[in-house]
Amino acid sequence: MEIKTENLELEKKNPLALFYQFRELGLLFFIVILCIGVQLRNPSFLTGENILDMATNTSILVILALGMMIVLITRGIDLSIGAVIALSGMLTAQLVAANPSVNPFLCLLIGTVIGAFCGMIIGVLIAKVGLLPIIATLALMNIFRGLTFLVSDGEWVSSYQMSEGFVEIATGTFLGLNHLIWIAAIFCLVFFYFLNYTRTGRQIYAVGSNPQSAAVSGIKQGRILFLVYTITGGLSGLCGVLWVSKFASAQGDTASGYELTVIAACILGGVSIAGGSGKLAGVLLGAILLGILNNALPLLNVSPFWQNGIQGFIILLAVIVNAIVKRRVERTHLLRRAG
Repeated sequence: MEIKTENLELEKKNPLALFYQFRELGLLFFIVILCIGVQLRNPSFLTGENILDMATNTSILVILALGMMIVLITRGIDLSIGAVIALSGMLTAQLVAANPSVNPFLCLLIGTVIGAFCGMIIGVLIAKVGLLPIIATLALMNIFRGLTFLVSDGEWVSSYQMSEGFVEIATGTFLGLNHLIWIAAIFCLVFFYFLNYTRTGRQIYAVGSNPQSAAVSGIKQGRILFLVYTITGGLSGLCGVLWVSKFASAQGDTASGYELTVIAACILGGVSIAGGSGKLAGVLLGAILLGILNNALPLLNVSPFWQNGIQGFIILLAVIVNAIVKRRVERTHLLRRAG
């Protein structure tokens, strides 16, 4: 049976498509206005060097947001990504400290495998055992974080213990751009193709849009859920290596609470926590907005005590506006159908 999802088929015929387009354009407009405002207050904001710094600092968030997006689309959530980052980063850093000559690409592969294994455990608990995603990932978050402290014995792996080649993974450049920017761009392209032009990508949206219809259509929901959590775990493991390479430090509390920032980027980008809805362009804009705020607020001499509060207010405002506009669009759609 042909799979028709809200994302790929229904939006073309549904007035709600206008809402999705408006949401992304509105977010882009807000980013432009914010940049202009910050530039007027601090002329160093839109310099080439600062823009590249923002892009570099946002790259890891973009990669993680891609994984969180497909989890949210399936009506799930993953609270363990921060702990997976810490665990994969610590194990890889310890490997580098013990074997300085290890190939940097092997480090990336090892970190990705560690993260994918963690994601597979979560996928089995959710898809096979039937645990709720928030319960499974919350439990595994604490387990993975505890393992990180256990294997490190509470000690750090510092920059002097890391080889130059390992640090170069996240600090080196290619054609004038940091390696992190290139890695994030590649993953964006891969995910764009995966979600829009593959059968599995369409099935991910179908499972989140209407699980009952997806089951009737013959979609193996357990396989899809297992896949999305494995992918997200793999991306988290990869980002653990990138994180440690970028900051030249591995510690037990690395990326503590970072999963909330990733979720915020997705929500700002219009990914619905009710599942079935979310676009890569929106997630990318959401991550960019958070990256701009992290860079702009210190330039405006905003107190660190206010920065988290301001970010939270902007996220809340975006969600409220999003809900109001969507409700009005849906009401208009129902009136048209009734007429």
